[in-house]
Amino acid sequence: MSNIREYAIRCITEEAQAVQNLASLLDENFDKAVSLMFECKGKIIVTGVGKSGHIGAKIAATLSSTGTPSFFINPLDVFHGDLGVMTHEDVVLAISNSGQTDELLRFIPMVLHNQIPIIGMTGNTQSLLAKYSTCVLNVHVEKEACPLNLAPTSSTMTQLAMGDALAVALMELRHFQPQDFAHFHPGGELGKRLLTTAQDVMRRDDLPILPPDMHLGQAIILVSKGKLGLGVAEQDGRILGIITDGDIRRAMEKWQAEFFDRTVSDIMTRKPKTVGPDTKITEIQRIMHLHKIHSVLVVDGDHRLLGVVDSYSCMI
Repeated sequence: MSNIREYAIRCITEEAQAVQNLASLLDENFDKAVSLMFECKGKIIVTGVGKSGHIGAKIAATLSSTGTPSFFINPLDVFHGDLGVMTHEDVVLAISNSGQTDELLRFIPMVLHNQIPIIGMTGNTQSLLAKYSTCVLNVHVEKEACPLNLAPTSSTMTQLAMGDALAVALMELRHFQPQDFAHFHPGGELGKRLLTTAQDVMRRDDLPILPPDMHLGQAIILVSKGKLGLGVAEQDGRILGIITDGDIRRAMEKWQAEFFDRTVSDIMTRKPKTVGPDTKITEIQRIMHLHKIHSVLVVDGDHRLLGVVDSYSCMI
């Protein structure tokens, strides 16, 4: 048992080295593969058998979530009707470490018959898969991390890394942005943060509205009841400014006994930060961080108050 950790370290080290060696295998075939996928008018159909199939399913999912429509298909299913999903506008990404997988090779003639380009991902550039591919992605490894050199370990890691490299290259070509990512992940935390707007989270009821001539003694009560740490100075529906808990504390320290004779207009910030109702939460957080504030006012096109978004509202 004392050597268990050493086995793990050796496995991780060997797999990491295999992935690092992959960089030196990239050539014009990678460029051609990315070009085929970028210019594809249909879908990227990823296929593979066994462990390569599992890797293929992950690659297809990564491509789809980063702007390249893709799905995985088991070559065995093609013989039972799934060939109908393919069109002349598609591109096939076929994965096989040996390049000689029988089930995959029986699928290849059907693809060629339909004049669909094949991107072969294999560790054997002399294989039949490589021979019949439009371009070949070489994922050769010297040996598996498996102590018997049998179980797919290093080879599946290089396949996965090559798939990620394709996805990242395509993201760069498509100028893929976080907002685009969010559209494909609307249920995740990132999607929520990037798609949620001010009007989705703003406080709109019982807002602490203060007339500018209100004495600060009264203003404290309204600000406290509002539980937003601020009060909005308004007159005739127009926003004149904002006061915060911090403004009130500083005013008390400055004027002491004279504090209660002062009014909201004496301490308010006359140009508070405002956003529109469609402003994304991520942009609001950027504004808060940039200006070191905890709240922004949400206004309409006429600069009339609609609501307030504070830092807690952004914690979705």
